[in-house]
Amino acid sequence: MRPESLMMSYGYRPELSEGAVKPPIFQTSTFVFKSAEEGKAFFEVAYGLREKHEGEELGLIYSRLNNPDLEILENRLSLWDGAEDCAVFESGMSAITSTLFEFLKPGDLLLHSAPIYGGTDHFIRKILCQYGIHTLEFRPGESEQQIIDRIATAEGRLKMVYVETPANPTNALIDIEMCRRVGDHFAKEDQEVILAVDNTYMGPLWSHPLQHGADLVLYSATKYIGGHSDVVAGACLGNKQLIARVKGFRTFVGNMAGPWTSWLLMRSLETLKVRMDQQASNAAILAQRLADHPKVEKVYYLGLLKEDHPEYAIYKRQYSSPGAMLSFDIKGVEKDAFTVLNHLRLIKLAVSLGSTESLAQHPYSMTHADVDRDLKNALGLTEKMVRLSVGVEHVDDIWSDLVQALEYVGQSSSKTSRISMTLP
Repeated sequence: MRPESLMMSYGYRPELSEGAVKPPIFQTSTFVFKSAEEGKAFFEVAYGLREKHEGEELGLIYSRLNNPDLEILENRLSLWDGAEDCAVFESGMSAITSTLFEFLKPGDLLLHSAPIYGGTDHFIRKILCQYGIHTLEFRPGESEQQIIDRIATAEGRLKMVYVETPANPTNALIDIEMCRRVGDHFAKEDQEVILAVDNTYMGPLWSHPLQHGADLVLYSATKYIGGHSDVVAGACLGNKQLIARVKGFRTFVGNMAGPWTSWLLMRSLETLKVRMDQQASNAAILAQRLADHPKVEKVYYLGLLKEDHPEYAIYKRQYSSPGAMLSFDIKGVEKDAFTVLNHLRLIKLAVSLGSTESLAQHPYSMTHADVDRDLKNALGLTEKMVRLSVGVEHVDDIWSDLVQALEYVGQSSSKTSRISMTLP
């Protein structure tokens, strides 16, 4: 069966929970062993002291190691990407930083794409260096050979390639298969090169990086997976060997998702496809209308790529949909972008993305405020850019809100505070 059908029941046995049709919230810190021998056996497997015997199941020990809600969630989330295993964290940054720390050590080189989410950019550029880890960025449009040549002269031994595609907030694309080849070029018999892809912009529905050569796929599960702006979480998926290492790190750092978070995400997975389908449908209409609007200079949206665009082939190969994230440049400057944001009524002025409600924000001064100004300018992340996460509202209502806000661009007004509106 398809993932959207399995989201209602996969990995859950009602007979173990008084017949409840949905998994209860296992709000407990610890679990009772039937015997001392059983407890010993559980710990031996949990701490890697031995492999599981044939047919042996890892029993419940303590909610920092395993919890029924967390395990069911991880099993279900793995289905979308066809992953062998999954580790869920209390935030997207927990997933990202834990993964980087597990696979990188002093002297290693991390190759990463740009632009990337501002929080990830800060961690890579300003925190990893404190641990003796070298970093090197590459940008959309650089050729495979150019990247290989730069790695060859960089300090450190390549250990990981970290890619965010489509890039936040420009929707620029990176060729995952090309990155796989770059990693393999520098891999040695005694050291593999891990390829990790942040797939948050596409959720688990519209792109599956593991099928294109990635070893790990990362999500801010707060976004499309959670989808309701009421939970913060992250996830890392891949094969059993790599995720076992990620889970081992998670156990001792203690940043696993709790039962409430896990339960909320299970609830959200049941409607993930219908939500994302509607959001993508809305985004396609809005992107075209924005592209035709006289006060919009440029729209950053995959569905508008032409066949002669250098990223078009990557788009058709890697994605089943252009998604529901778009950005657009106002014909003007920062204050004009602020004017639009301040006059939105239905669309919420807030960061984050992928939720049922439409959200708009100013990447240059908000989510990417800490990114180097010269880098932002070089990558086309402008002060006149507005990023829009398209929700599930009626598309004509979203469009009407954008139109009325755009009408204020160019008008002389001292109004700077956001308009509030009580909708019927």
